[in-house]
Amino acid sequence: MYVCNVKIVIMFKKALINILFIFAAINVFAQKNYSFQIALLKYNGGGDWYANLETSLPNLIQFCNKELKTNIHPDQAIVDPSSRDIFKYPFVHITGHGNIIFSEAEAQNLRKYLLAGGFLHISDNYGLDKYIRREMKKVFPELEFVELPFNHPIYHQKFNFNGLPKIHEHDNKPPQGFGLIYQGRLVCFYDYECDLGDGWENPEVHNDSPEKHLEALKMGANIIQFVFTQ
Repeated sequence: MYVCNVKIVIMFKKALINILFIFAAINVFAQKNYSFQIALLKYNGGGDWYANLETSLPNLIQFCNKELKTNIHPDQAIVDPSSRDIFKYPFVHITGHGNIIFSEAEAQNLRKYLLAGGFLHISDNYGLDKYIRREMKKVFPELEFVELPFNHPIYHQKFNFNGLPKIHEHDNKPPQGFGLIYQGRLVCFYDYECDLGDGWENPEVHNDSPEKHLEALKMGANIIQFVFTQ
């Protein structure tokens, strides 16, 4: 009787392992149905890289999948600037209010990522400007941020804009869109005095009007569409 029970337990364990393996395989297969995934950069320096973590990128992804018919994984990834995993994500987003520091290794990895075809979108949540400009100089010491003209294609994808929409006031300055251009290719887009990342969040988070929320999503969709067509 004891031997029989042992055999039954072993058979049960084998069956359970097979079931778990099947579910794991199904999960991997399901994930592969998505065209790509986009990521939020988890940086060092004490700044709040997680400022818009809950709803910002997930809302943008949902909007793009609906309006642009993209097939982006609905879950955002979180990636460190030094990680090899960054090369898995064709679009990486940075936001926050405070300090940001790239080590030499992180700066070199970001540079390799961007030169290999990756794209970086920076959204100043208010207070990021002086830090991100300093740190991006480590990534591209030979480049300067240049303001993109209103006729730049990034503003004229599915949705037409005359420059960036003004989502949040900050210092009551006009919104500006800056870019880093390497050998004719836009590798980084930086929205300043605009706050697209906040605008993508659920409207009740910042008491944004439905119109402002939609403007932010449309401009975000333009950026995504531009990145995959430039």
